[in-house]
Amino acid sequence: MPVTWNVDADGVAQVVVDHPPVNALPVAGWYALADALAAAGADERVRAVVLRAEGRGFNAGVDIKEIQAAGAEALIGANRGCFAAFAAVYECPVPVVAAVHGHCLGGGIGLAGNADIIIASDDATFGLPEVDRGALGAATHLSRLVPLHKARAMMYTSATATAAELHAFGSVLEVVPADRLRAAADAVAARIAAKDTRVIRAAKESLNGIDLWDVKRSYRYEQGFTFELNLSGAADEVRRSFGRPAE
Repeated sequence: MPVTWNVDADGVAQVVVDHPPVNALPVAGWYALADALAAAGADERVRAVVLRAEGRGFNAGVDIKEIQAAGAEALIGANRGCFAAFAAVYECPVPVVAAVHGHCLGGGIGLAGNADIIIASDDATFGLPEVDRGALGAATHLSRLVPLHKARAMMYTSATATAAELHAFGSVLEVVPADRLRAAADAVAARIAAKDTRVIRAAKESLNGIDLWDVKRSYRYEQGFTFELNLSGAADEVRRSFGRPAE
């Protein structure tokens, strides 16, 4: 299974993604992640959630090869699966701490951008290479992590930002060496879990209620352009050339 979860003695749920080689999730993986987050949030023992990953990076988005092989069915599934997983992070009744290492790309931005707190390793990089894949999406979430003009530049150029940059912007709480990432994320989650969970759950709901972003509506709006690009054939042309050496 690409996604597992458990609850420790302090009431912190560990939701772990492990889908080699780069944690680019297939359609079923996105739904499994949404289900795991929903189950953790519904568990009365859970007072906080740590979302982390094994392997080379936090998340590399959707499985492009699956979309190329299965066509529209996989595209619709990936879009709906990502929507469900991002919403599950945002709507989790308790705070979600994202522990980000290595690459955080595409769908990874959707997960991190909807998390309540981000702890990152010093090797973490964040980006949306969507235009190089013939798609759009998660600019909603990127704009929660970096200033708006920075987000636009990153979208148009597929450039990445470092954990140190996001820490300077205030969206990453702490940057630590890779071997300390899990401990640092667990420490923050444990501090939250030690509070009265009734108050923390109310705080989460109230913060979502005053959010400047309607993340579900705006992300769904973005997804419409991905469908347009696919219907026009432009997306397929871009994906076919993905990874091909420049002439």
